[in-house]
Amino acid sequence: MPNTPLQSLIDAVRAAAAGATPLRIRGGGTKDFLGQRLQGQVLETAQLAGIVSYEPSELVVTVRAGTPLAQLEAVLAEKGQCLPFEPPRFGSGGTVGGMVASGLSGPSRASVGAVRDYVLGLELVNGRAEALSFGGQVMKNVAGYDVSRLMAGAWGTLGVITTVSLKVLPAAPAEATLKFACDQAEALRRLNHWGGQPLPLNASCWVEDAGVGTLFLRLRGAVAAVESACRSLGGERQDNARTAADWEACRDQRLPWFADRDPAHDLWRLSVPQTAPALALPAGVDAPLVEWHGGQRWVQAGPEHAGALRNAASGAGGHATLFIAADDHSAEGMERFEPLKSPLDRVHSRLKAEFDSAGIFNRGRLYAAF
Repeated sequence: MPNTPLQSLIDAVRAAAAGATPLRIRGGGTKDFLGQRLQGQVLETAQLAGIVSYEPSELVVTVRAGTPLAQLEAVLAEKGQCLPFEPPRFGSGGTVGGMVASGLSGPSRASVGAVRDYVLGLELVNGRAEALSFGGQVMKNVAGYDVSRLMAGAWGTLGVITTVSLKVLPAAPAEATLKFACDQAEALRRLNHWGGQPLPLNASCWVEDAGVGTLFLRLRGAVAAVESACRSLGGERQDNARTAADWEACRDQRLPWFADRDPAHDLWRLSVPQTAPALALPAGVDAPLVEWHGGQRWVQAGPEHAGALRNAASGAGGHATLFIAADDHSAEGMERFEPLKSPLDRVHSRLKAEFDSAGIFNRGRLYAAF
């Protein structure tokens, strides 16, 4: 068999499995900060690069996992199409495989869906060094368990993604951003009210600066729908050219709220129901930055507040993730992701045993147990 990049990767996995050597799967390394402490020998996927096929009329693209995300987005933009879930990049080297493995989505996620909703099929190499294929290139291609979407958010713990087929969408013909001055409770009330109406809501961001709260609401869709919504919702309409950069900064956590974080504070991601009220945060913790129409709330707090934040999220019916630790030592021994409850933990353990029986892939990256 020719020594192709894929074959080289398979050989590396086979050797690691034989020697029980942990492998740390790495695309562009832009998300190395997220998850438990990284372990193992680095297995690069950058050599698995390139767009395999792209059918703009069918809204489907198949791309190798090591392809830079920026390259894929540029090709789609040339045809007036996009990845509507706006995957965060956190740097210039992010790859398509890392996008799927992390399962992270940007500001529009609450309106258009998550990464996994756009994964049609994929190929991967499991812990036995077997090249497997799941799904296909159309929506109705799954009979039984949808394994391809299972890989979205698995953080590479089940296998090395080598190729992905994605559904893409045309870019919206119209866009507008509205600005409202309001506190967090009022912003959540408005978002919940608007969510029950036929409005072209796409993204939202509430942030407090010097004690003053501001809600930004992005509308996307048909020209008539966007213009009608602007008239009915009110607010202060913003310049699209300027707000485009702001939404990009929100997507990649470059807004001042993120950039000016106290070096001694951790960054927490609280995922809660959109209808959850403003959370009771510990004394001394500033107001969160709220996205996803109330469903995602970013909080900056000292390590001593970890338990209180997890309790606040759990009490609202959600969960909390330690997204960025201020200090590896202070976070040592703490699960970055919310620990799984039984019987879900047993399901995850069985999946891990089936796909990676030797336990070599991204050991401990997602949960300390595997």
